[in-house]
Amino acid sequence: MNIRFLTLVKGGGDLATGVAHRLFRCGFPVVCTELAQPTVVRRTVAFAEAVFAGEVTVEGVTARRVASYREVRPTLAGGVVPVLVDPQARALRQLRPRVMVDAIMAKRNTGTTLADATIVVGMGPGFQAGVDCHAVVETLRGHNLGRVILNGAAAPNTGTPAVRSGFGEERVLRASAAGVIQPVRHIGDRVEKGEVVARVDGAEVKAGVAGLLRGMIKDGLVVRAGLKVGDVDPGAAPEACYTISDRALAVAGGVLEAIMYLVHRQEAT
Repeated sequence: MNIRFLTLVKGGGDLATGVAHRLFRCGFPVVCTELAQPTVVRRTVAFAEAVFAGEVTVEGVTARRVASYREVRPTLAGGVVPVLVDPQARALRQLRPRVMVDAIMAKRNTGTTLADATIVVGMGPGFQAGVDCHAVVETLRGHNLGRVILNGAAAPNTGTPAVRSGFGEERVLRASAAGVIQPVRHIGDRVEKGEVVARVDGAEVKAGVAGLLRGMIKDGLVVRAGLKVGDVDPGAAPEACYTISDRALAVAGGVLEAIMYLVHRQEAT
């Protein structure tokens, strides 16, 4: 790997993992930063799971939790994506990556600036190309999914889940109360409408539709009432639980395009 293209991806959720996975396979040395308790739903395809498990493999690419930025380069040399628990991405100052991708998907900018790296890419709402990043990649499903924006911003957050197999909000599992979550069904299970799939301090979380339990956050996490804690897909095949999604692949392609465009533009000047 060409270490001069060191890339830091903020976030380790399913979209961030799709990006990190594609960049890593294209020869970019990639490091991910995450929270100490990531509330990732699609854990089976998320490098964030390495925070809990120590190591995770998604479609042939392995990610491993490392204790400090000093372990990043040796881990990369071993062909593994390092995952740092670093909510403020302080590793930016230590690693000085050439590329930084904000893939937190917070629907707002949580602190990313043009000064973070030579090339800064923001994903989804909350970023303005030319103001706080060099390019924005559209994450909203539809005609522009994965499109690279060099002037302006991505579409604003709609506040509503994307429709899959004719269902939108009904397929999203939300915490029925604040407290500690205890799933009673597992990712990959088939569930029925009205079935209890988790409990939060005894309060039941029921499936709104029948289908495949495609995502569920980690057992034992403290959640707030209304937080998305899982996802049921009425039309998905079982392998969808263990492979990177079409949306993540489209966004990853846009991020790769943005980086290569900016590299060529910078090297031409």
